[in-house]
Amino acid sequence: MRASRGIVGIALGLAAGLAFGVGGVFVKPLLEAGWSPGAAVLARISIAAVLLVVPGLIALRFDLRPLWRARWTVLLFGVVAVAGVQFAFYASLERIPVSMTLLIEYLAPIALVLFAWASTRRMPQLIVLGGSALALAGLWLVIGPGGGDLDPLGLAFAAIAMIGVCVYYAIGERASEQVPPVALIAAGFVVGAIALGIAGLAGLMPMEVALVDVAFLGGTAPWWVPLLTVGAVSTAFAYAAGIAAIRLLGSRLSSFLGLSEVIFAGIVGWVLLGEALGPLQILGGALILGGIVLVKLERAPRDPATVEAVPEPMPVSTAA
Repeated sequence: MRASRGIVGIALGLAAGLAFGVGGVFVKPLLEAGWSPGAAVLARISIAAVLLVVPGLIALRFDLRPLWRARWTVLLFGVVAVAGVQFAFYASLERIPVSMTLLIEYLAPIALVLFAWASTRRMPQLIVLGGSALALAGLWLVIGPGGGDLDPLGLAFAAIAMIGVCVYYAIGERASEQVPPVALIAAGFVVGAIALGIAGLAGLMPMEVALVDVAFLGGTAPWWVPLLTVGAVSTAFAYAAGIAAIRLLGSRLSSFLGLSEVIFAGIVGWVLLGEALGPLQILGGALILGGIVLVKLERAPRDPATVEAVPEPMPVSTAA
């Protein structure tokens, strides 16, 4: 049973990585046509919220009281793990190279390992530390950070995006204890869309749209086709599959599986956009996969409380 849960969890984690990874292919034509990143993000999150609101209500049996009891979790998820990550990511891109932004954001798995180390004061197993180092080296090769003006504010925004990713995994691991995951995601999207809308109205994030036909998968399509695709596949499905994987595998392994998004993004860009991968990027992908395997091989610690106690012998009465 545990093995089957692990296989399903890994499949869901990789599916989420693939769905997140292809998002750039769907959004890029919109950005090239004149959409601002803020408008594209707000639209994709709003579409995902509309798609998941009915499944979320069904999961709650149309009883909103669990959402109210978990209001701080929902607020944290929507503002930090959804809106905060997107806002900080694009704010960082305006100040530092995209490769450096991605590298900092995808330090989230390493940050989770270090946080667990600090909070429990128990050193991770060497195989986890080795897998972390291997995945970090692979990530460096895949992204290939270059030079550029490393603006301190840009680095700070990238770090905020990384913290938001950590919050996503941490909340996802404990979501089922308070509210059904699909309801959490739907409510989080609603909160995130509202937060991004407020940021747009306040002028913190430009909201520009271009309602024209765009290049899409080798042809031409109306602007709403890639928008619906990214909202359904790379947002609604990706978040749902990711949360399901976290429930089955835990935040640590799921966060390392999340690194597959970088690999899938490179492969999809190669196949659909002709952006060829170099030898170092292919090697980096192999190192990331190796790091994931090492983390998966971590042995579960023995819990003294779960060790079956040896029953004491019952006294034998000598009375007649």
